[in-house]
Amino acid sequence: MAVTFRKAVLDNGLTVVAECDPLGHSAAAGFFVKTGARDEAPVVMGVSHFLEHMMFKGTAKRTAEKINRDFDKIGAKNNAYTSGEMTCFHATVLPEHLLGEEGGLEILSDMMRPALRQDDFDTEKNVILEEIAMYEDNPFWVLYERVMEEHFSWTDGRKHPLGHRVLGTKQTITDLTSTQMRDYFRTRYSADNTVVALAGRVDFDRAVEEIDALCGSWQRTGATRSPGGPAMMDRSVEIRDEKVSRAYLVVLAPAPASDDPKRYAASLLAQVLGGPDNSRLHWSLVETGLAEQAEVGYEPKDGTGDFLVYIACEPERREEIWATVEKEIAGLRGTLCDADLEKIRCKAATGVTLAGERPGGRMQRLGRQWTYLGSYTTLEEELSRINAVSVEDVRAVFEEYPLGPRTVGWLMPE
Repeated sequence: MAVTFRKAVLDNGLTVVAECDPLGHSAAAGFFVKTGARDEAPVVMGVSHFLEHMMFKGTAKRTAEKINRDFDKIGAKNNAYTSGEMTCFHATVLPEHLLGEEGGLEILSDMMRPALRQDDFDTEKNVILEEIAMYEDNPFWVLYERVMEEHFSWTDGRKHPLGHRVLGTKQTITDLTSTQMRDYFRTRYSADNTVVALAGRVDFDRAVEEIDALCGSWQRTGATRSPGGPAMMDRSVEIRDEKVSRAYLVVLAPAPASDDPKRYAASLLAQVLGGPDNSRLHWSLVETGLAEQAEVGYEPKDGTGDFLVYIACEPERREEIWATVEKEIAGLRGTLCDADLEKIRCKAATGVTLAGERPGGRMQRLGRQWTYLGSYTTLEEELSRINAVSVEDVRAVFEEYPLGPRTVGWLMPE
């Protein structure tokens, strides 16, 4: 039997979607909440990520230790993550351990309504501050966050929430109160702002009944999000740091949004220009020894998107590196050919297929897809759209999004 898509919406607005595979050897479940750093007020920046931690600190019926013990008891592979746009809590188990008391779905749904105790909040605040300090030792992360802040800001200097730091800052986390966290939780972690995605050997009707029993009392809040970002313009950032010995470059430029059909061509464009291997920047910078790393990524977002260029090199080669990057960008449209796309299409198709071979990967793809788009595309349709991208399609994207206007950031030694 083929994989089948199922969908149900509870009376409170919580959406359940699934790719059911009767031949699957595992079952995966994920709670996707459409909230992240971009949905936070500046004063509570980092609260979404902080809440992710607090979900594991205990509920009205479970201590933090019991949450871990119950996941271990059913052999779950579980985790969570927070981004600028969503927060996800997920677990993969053997099919017989998905449903029922102390099954994967029951543990996850219980976690989604944490106790948010003051003593746990105070303890975990120190953990978050240590995590922020750890990332401050990562040159790429330091530069990336600063460039994001500059890129997503208005001409009068006000910061747009798309430039918010996922972890927050030392100041916002230090000042954050448990009351602010509870208020944010009540508003954003609502039934109508949550998608439950299932994949693998799943009895969908039984799963929906269980989810309704577990989550049917969750409230609607009508949570919304401001789409898109401010108008872009050319900007530059330079950071000097005595702790670094290399030069680091991060460039951000507008790209198609997550619901734009041009996202497939944009993804291939990024790979042709700066894929980890066999791309234009790889051959002109890494293979020639000019740079240690040279990559381009494409990140579609809700209402907007980014092209990101990242390069690490010797400081004295900064000017030569930048001249090479500009040359490769300028020459891309005229030199793009079918052979470029063919090898990239095969890689992209392999990546999508590998991610879809296991229920855990299918669950992630389905949950993110529904959270962003509110619609379903099969894996086969996705591959067909990737394979249908032509040279003309990529050129058209480059005409509309020519890696500019851009924010250029350098992190250099003192």
